[in-house]
Amino acid sequence: MFYFTVLICFCVFACMGVFYLCHFYFRSEKLRLASVAYDALGQRLRARHYGSFGNLTVAVDELMLYQQEVMYEINWSAQTCRKLPLDTYFIPMQVPEDASLLGQTILGSSSSWGMGLLTNTWVGQFPNNDSYLLTFTEIGCLPVTLTNYSPKIGWTTISTYNWVIGMSNPEDFFPPAFCYDAKMEKSAKPQTFFSAMESLAMMVQSMK
Repeated sequence: MFYFTVLICFCVFACMGVFYLCHFYFRSEKLRLASVAYDALGQRLRARHYGSFGNLTVAVDELMLYQQEVMYEINWSAQTCRKLPLDTYFIPMQVPEDASLLGQTILGSSSSWGMGLLTNTWVGQFPNNDSYLLTFTEIGCLPVTLTNYSPKIGWTTISTYNWVIGMSNPEDFFPPAFCYDAKMEKSAKPQTFFSAMESLAMMVQSMK
């Protein structure tokens, strides 16, 4: 079971036609600390992990290019790169068009002004029959939690907070030079956003 918690973010993301640009950090049971850059206008996402485990330094990341339906799995420590097919049904940080509104809730309290946050929760299924539950703020349509259930890997939950608009480095959305010769692994199962996050966590664990 994998849980991801966003720590800080600066980002462009889209929700029902509203666009932002974003870079944020998240923590998980497996990854400790990682950063994510997300560009909703270009439909691109970069998830990075840098960390130290004793004498071992780990530097791995994933670049998801939704318009090209391509994901790069990058190991900076070994200077290796895999080019994988990407499932483009779910683009992070926006509500899928066929999602159903489960209801509105207030995080905190509605007893007094400023004590609560009004949110909308959406549910649905991916084409592979995995289920999702997504919570966004009513004002601004900012993601609060993104939850996916897969019979194969169980629950994956990403929680976000402290959003800040902006992008620190446009180069985040281009693969490094040693990826240019990578060949598409056509026989590989297309990665979803959630399976990619699990894959990143497992890759880090395998290097420890």
